[in-house]
Amino acid sequence: MKNIRRLALSLTVAPSFALLASACEEKQCPPPPAPSASAASSASAPTPTADDAAKFVKKVDEELKKLTVANARAQWAYQTNITDDTEAIAAAAEEANAAYYPKAIAEAKKFDGLILPDEVKRQLHLLKIAPTIPAPDNDAERAELAQLETQMTGMYGKAEYCPARLANEKKKCLNLGDLSNILSKSRKYDELLEAWTGWHDAAKPLREKYPRYVELANKGAKGIGIEDTGALWRSGYDMTPNDFAADVERLWSDVKPMYEELHCYVRSKLRASYGKDKVPEGAPIPAHLLGNMWAQEWSTIYDLVEPFKGESSLDVTKTLKDKKYDAKKMVEIGEAFFKSLGFDPLPKTFWERSQFTRPQDRQVVCHASAWDVTSAGDLRIKMCIEPTEEDLVTIHHELGHDYYYSRYFKMPVLFQQGANGGFHEAIGDTLALSVTPQYLKNLGLIAEVPKGDHGRINNMMKSALDKIAFLPFGFVIDKCRWDVFSGKIPKEKYNEAWWALRKQYQGIAPANARGEDQFDPGAKYHVASSSTYVIYFLARIYQFQFHRALCKAAGYTGPIDGCSIYGNKAAGEKLIAMLSLGASKPWPEAMAMLGGESKADASAMLEYYAPLRAWIKEKIKSEKCGW
Repeated sequence: MKNIRRLALSLTVAPSFALLASACEEKQCPPPPAPSASAASSASAPTPTADDAAKFVKKVDEELKKLTVANARAQWAYQTNITDDTEAIAAAAEEANAAYYPKAIAEAKKFDGLILPDEVKRQLHLLKIAPTIPAPDNDAERAELAQLETQMTGMYGKAEYCPARLANEKKKCLNLGDLSNILSKSRKYDELLEAWTGWHDAAKPLREKYPRYVELANKGAKGIGIEDTGALWRSGYDMTPNDFAADVERLWSDVKPMYEELHCYVRSKLRASYGKDKVPEGAPIPAHLLGNMWAQEWSTIYDLVEPFKGESSLDVTKTLKDKKYDAKKMVEIGEAFFKSLGFDPLPKTFWERSQFTRPQDRQVVCHASAWDVTSAGDLRIKMCIEPTEEDLVTIHHELGHDYYYSRYFKMPVLFQQGANGGFHEAIGDTLALSVTPQYLKNLGLIAEVPKGDHGRINNMMKSALDKIAFLPFGFVIDKCRWDVFSGKIPKEKYNEAWWALRKQYQGIAPANARGEDQFDPGAKYHVASSSTYVIYFLARIYQFQFHRALCKAAGYTGPIDGCSIYGNKAAGEKLIAMLSLGASKPWPEAMAMLGGESKADASAMLEYYAPLRAWIKEKIKSEKCGW
């Protein structure tokens, strides 16, 4: 941006020299200032060519490879061993990575307007939108931003709730895993309230750091020619930021009625369990009653909302525990699914370098994530796996990332990403849709396949509590931050605006009164770690489109909720071909490779859940739905 500002200044001042020369035409006037060395150099510089652009992206690829690998190594070391030293190393690596982009992006702009090969043109485009959090072109501010990002991630990883009642116990504090277990298992209102409040209060310290982080990130965005950081995040979808926001709203409007029906049914069941005083009719659902710390997925309260009691057990968690499945065996289940489609086994280093369980000797970030640390097939996952169905699904999700990495790591660094962020998040979840009751029975994880319409509705309800329930949360996380970055939400109203959006889209209310001294968005990892989130909303839509297309490729012709592509190499070939593109083509082209569709479309999801929706509509006829 500095170069742009200097050009604007010279254009503004130049006419004044002309006026000065005219005014003293017959007088002894001083000669006009000589052009600066940089201006003279610019004037004599040769016009860039397509060959220059090709050489430039090759140089960028070499430089980015070194930077991204160094940064990934530092971040891995930090997130798997949080100390002051690893925090400092991670911050320095993040700063070095961030420092590169403003200069590279500025240099890339000299090729604007040239006719270029598609591969070169796309790499230049991806370079310009590459930084998630763009750093200011100022050494001190860049270092400050990197430190803020690292500190917030570390604060999240180290956060605990230390209730007074545990003061004399050996374990005095509860981490996120402990508190999440309470949310998922307890059915005692006050116990749920304490766990929810304890974790959300633990996010308070992020409140004082976030406004400065927003200020610096926006300064960095402006420095690379983008309005604000939220607009940058919306630029990676082969359409304008405003068009993308409108497209997400379109998708939400398509699925909103389905969500509202599920919300109404679940609220009626919670009211039956906790009483009308705790769960009033026609009101938002208290956030701590939905079995998840962020009320984003509701599958752990299935026992409270099960349509047909005792028809057949879908409790995979109980079986995993009864059979004493360890973390490695659970990961092997996920790997076996990918191998059945024609993917290679995970490399030996995956099993040696991954973090599968929470270490007892150090603090770590347990939030699940997938890595290719050296961008060379060095696949890993970082989790704190428990023997639960939720973690089994998460393993499939994270391995989806790793297998995506495995298909494109030999491409230029800028192509080493999903066709868009939603693609990356959808792949593992697409395969999880093939984890049908019959598949689970074959693995010995359920005793019998649910039979008839009752069994089908039970299974579909359990799925809906994950997939449908998540939809508005997947949108709200980023919608809130887009408004924060744009200035629509001022720092004085972070928490107020957060809960207003959650009420508007989710029909969820905080468990208790929350003020502006709180920072409840920061109780979610992705806010603390600068990770975009609308990709998960898109993934919920895409995965059903992908599933329908892969089922068709597999030759399946029945209802798509009964389809499993496990073991089908024809479907695997289609999937592998799409993943192998990375980001080398616009995402509509990648999507079309699966089944011909080139537009995000919720119809496959609506088709999948149509039987459940019909059943729910009958059950809520007498309910006062909405909030």
